[in-house]
Amino acid sequence: MSAPHVLILGGHGKVALRLTPLLLQKSWRVTSIVRNKDHESDITSAAGKSNLENLRVLVESIEDVKSTSAAARVLDEVRPDYVVWSAGAAGKGGPVRTFAIDRDACRYYIDAAASPSSSVKKFLLVSYIASRRGYPPWWTTEDKASADHVNQNILANYYKAKVAADEYLLARSKAARDAGKAFADICLRPGTLTDDDGGEGVLLGRTGSRGEVSRTDVARVAAALLDTEYRGWLDLLKGKEEVGAAVDRCVSEKVDCIEGEDLEAIYNARLELD
Repeated sequence: MSAPHVLILGGHGKVALRLTPLLLQKSWRVTSIVRNKDHESDITSAAGKSNLENLRVLVESIEDVKSTSAAARVLDEVRPDYVVWSAGAAGKGGPVRTFAIDRDACRYYIDAAASPSSSVKKFLLVSYIASRRGYPPWWTTEDKASADHVNQNILANYYKAKVAADEYLLARSKAARDAGKAFADICLRPGTLTDDDGGEGVLLGRTGSRGEVSRTDVARVAAALLDTEYRGWLDLLKGKEEVGAAVDRCVSEKVDCIEGEDLEAIYNARLELD
């Protein structure tokens, strides 16, 4: 395949702003979606000077996507090979906006990307480490208590929205592959995000539920994963392993943090969206 074309949804987000230059440095093409035209200069500034001719900023409101057809219209215009979902309500606008963006719009884009007519071959969703209904077998009692506290008391609506999107990506992607489409789903699940430059190393794969990781390292891991054949769930914290080595290890060992989830229930859930 020629250099991939990546559509970044939520292009003005802090992870996306760090991811864009990494993809351009690979000589990949990037289309970055923002809802505010005034944000275009921030995208181009963050992109640096590498291959700016490969960058396009597209003004679209993700919040206004209320159907699969609305998402498909954007995908049909852009014709990306890969999609990165790094969008979110960021706690603004209350529960209604959280569900509209983090759950509904995300699922519409997944549905459109996984359709037979779509150009998309890979969908990377940036989620968070405690977005799951079950407990993975490697979590400690403290990990379980921490995740429960976050999901029930701090981010209750965000948790409901994100777990619904994560599970839909899993189920819809499997259905697409079962129907013959080459389609990889990646759910990248970082811990508490920080704004430092990272670079000290990461802990990728089967981690606890507690800890931090820099947004810069999230972007580094996402860029590296997109350059592999990986699909599955990967948790991410600050650690000591170099990003490339960590990604290579998880790919070669087929690490998948889905363990502990009710896969039968996820795969048998109704895929039709209201």
